[in-house]
Amino acid sequence: MNYIWSVFTKPWAELPGDELGALVAGLGFTGAEIPVRDTAYVTPATAEKLLPQFTEQLRAAGVEPISIASGLDESIFAAAASAGVPMIRIMAELGPDGYAASVRRKREQLEAAAGHAAQYGVQVGVQPHHGKFVASTLGVVQLLDGLPEQFKVVWDAAHDVLAGDDPLITLDLAKDRLGIVNLKNVTYVATEPSGDVGGAWKPWFVQGSEGMANWSSAFTTLESLGWTGPICLTGQYSDASVPVTRRLEIDLAAAKAAAGQ
Repeated sequence: MNYIWSVFTKPWAELPGDELGALVAGLGFTGAEIPVRDTAYVTPATAEKLLPQFTEQLRAAGVEPISIASGLDESIFAAAASAGVPMIRIMAELGPDGYAASVRRKREQLEAAAGHAAQYGVQVGVQPHHGKFVASTLGVVQLLDGLPEQFKVVWDAAHDVLAGDDPLITLDLAKDRLGIVNLKNVTYVATEPSGDVGGAWKPWFVQGSEGMANWSSAFTTLESLGWTGPICLTGQYSDASVPVTRRLEIDLAAAKAAAGQ
């Protein structure tokens, strides 16, 4: 499968495009997801001006922008279209009013963004995320049901396993809307006892070979589906004692091996 091997560039969010392109290409990646946030080099306020040049600098280094992590304002759609970036990635956050009300609110936001997606030719990718978000692939598929085809699922190996799911099931479930496959891995570690009965555990993000998510199973399923979209390593690791660049080199090699490359 000719995947675009990509990386979420959040660990180097403040770098300009030329420096970032050289770094990402040097690690062996040919694609990148770019954060467009207030803490990044390209911010929502500067995206329309800076993102086209930023992405051209990445392309000059042989790195194709696969998506931006940002919001759904019209200016972000316009910036993505101008820069040739095909997708905006978001998550579906849950508010204090509960799951059902939060999902209704997010659905209304997505419906409101449908016109921008059509006008600018930019997709919206929704990623499951554990905690106070829509956490399962099934939940995201249901959230997107009936929306135009520009609305995609960003499947995530770590959050899938945190939801107690199996890639053999969830990738097939999402196949008609699958836009990006995120790779990271996770386990649980004990936390200090709080006095509660149970619950003294937290997710701990680790190397691909050390976690609960089965990347090999995911690639077997992707091959059976004939899916050839972008694979994005998210660069999220809880132990900062090893440089993230080294961890990503190890995980990229492991992912390619799992994919038979």
